[in-house]
Amino acid sequence: MISKYDIVIVGGGAAGFFTAINIVEKNPSYKVAILERGKEVLTKVRVSGGGRCNVTHACFVPNDLVKFYPRGEKELRGPFHQFCSGDTIEWFEKHGVELKIEEDGRMFPVSNSSQTIIDCFIQTAKKLGIDVLTGQSVQSIFKGNDYWKIETNVANYSCEKIVLATGSNPKIWDLLSEIGHTIIPPVPSLFTFNIKDKRIKELMGVSAVASVKVKNSKLEASGPLLITHWGMSGPGILRLSAWGALELADKKYQFAIEVNWLNEITLEEAEEKLKELKLEHSKKAVSKKSPFEFPNRLWESLVFASEISEETKWADLTKKQLQNLALQLTKGEFQVNGKSTFKEEFVTAGGIDLKEINFKTMESKIHENLFFAGEIINVDAITGGFNFQNAWTGGFIVAEAIK
Repeated sequence: MISKYDIVIVGGGAAGFFTAINIVEKNPSYKVAILERGKEVLTKVRVSGGGRCNVTHACFVPNDLVKFYPRGEKELRGPFHQFCSGDTIEWFEKHGVELKIEEDGRMFPVSNSSQTIIDCFIQTAKKLGIDVLTGQSVQSIFKGNDYWKIETNVANYSCEKIVLATGSNPKIWDLLSEIGHTIIPPVPSLFTFNIKDKRIKELMGVSAVASVKVKNSKLEASGPLLITHWGMSGPGILRLSAWGALELADKKYQFAIEVNWLNEITLEEAEEKLKELKLEHSKKAVSKKSPFEFPNRLWESLVFASEISEETKWADLTKKQLQNLALQLTKGEFQVNGKSTFKEEFVTAGGIDLKEINFKTMESKIHENLFFAGEIINVDAITGGFNFQNAWTGGFIVAEAIK
């Protein structure tokens, strides 16, 4: 027996629910189903933003917003002019969820709970009569003359239009490959760096605003850097991992980085500043207090790494020690040996080749009535609500095209 629908959405995540709800709100006569392979829906929403759900980012200008996407910057410019962050805020408010802006621009529900977003989606879908079917692992997708047939592990479905919103799902990518789509092989996009180094071994939890450069590469990023028990994390590192996803994968995550703990201050400027400090604090011990805007523990570690003892006073610094310290401050080299996934928010670079998608409708250029939303396509962003915004925008455009 085959269950018939007008539209089947494959994927019970954020992009899937948002797309389904928008489709039915624009055309209540449509019979729509969401197929989710797991036992539960919206599991990624639940853990996002530390369980608070980072819904979007308070960047309201499309041409500025696209700059947060290492892959998809050019392609998303048009879609963001159709549905941007401000539209997301309005949509959720209309559906009973008020959002708030935090200092760094990230936006969360006022409730500070991802459950608010989950409840909104599930209750709205139920009210609209959308069938949410779990435990549906798609085994095959077949294109007929004027219909699509979907075979899952438990049932068969047919529909006029199909929307794939499965995120980074290798099985679905394989099925798409079989029907002619090109899949860019996925690699991790947001990850932290594994580093074992005595300079940071005892500094877990210490953070500083720094710039980080991958040696023998053009990759560079700046922002808050957090020292962890396995190495380095924080927005600066995650930004670097996102833009360097493909290049760092090629290096098999074995590479050297150069950290400038003074951010934009050069080696020469650091040397001059240290010479001034030598005169100003001549009788004080160098290691005792950080003269820069980062924690004393980090300063002390860099001082010792520069072969300066705990008792050494500023006046007694040799030229060599001063140069060593300037180097540690602005060009500290660390060896990265591997990566760690950033919390539960696994994001990949890779997916459906963007050349095969019409970004005015999010429809396949290869097959009519096949649409995409969310991370299934080769678009990814840095952390901060941007990946969700891609999902909302894609879902909205699909619904506009289908109505």
